[in-house]
Amino acid sequence: MSLKELSVKELFYKISPNSEVHHELRRRGILRTKNLVGEIGEYYVFDFFKNNPHLTNPIKPPPNVQNIDFYGMNGKSFSIKTVSSRKGTTGSFWNPEDVKKNLKTFDFLIIVILNNSYELDLLLELTWDDFFKFKKFNKRMNNHNISITNNLIESVKILTGNL
Repeated sequence: MSLKELSVKELFYKISPNSEVHHELRRRGILRTKNLVGEIGEYYVFDFFKNNPHLTNPIKPPPNVQNIDFYGMNGKSFSIKTVSSRKGTTGSFWNPEDVKKNLKTFDFLIIVILNNSYELDLLLELTWDDFFKFKKFNKRMNNHNISITNNLIESVKILTGNL
């Protein structure tokens, strides 16, 4: 079977750096950076939002917009962070002074949790207030992140996934 005949999700199962699969995902525009986990997470979010008629259609922002990965048709802004398991922390949120002052830099945070096969495990949706409640400051890096905990998962909206 040709790689061109496989779905994006089937390609995720076969991915490795410099493989045919990696090159095919780049050709399809799924992988644009070296942040493989983040790119896969964004794909799942965009796919989920585009295929759910009850959710907003995602619109990508202009280049160099920090902390916002898409806008909804309703004008709301969304940030996406992807983690590769239900343990650990999200990537960084830069702009610590704004966050400390509770100056909203996005309306919603979508946390994508993948399993070991890069399959979608959970999609969590946090409001700005949820983000502000669960964020932790990393003094060494001068930024914020969120720890993935059972309390977090039980406290926020689950868009889809396996509990």
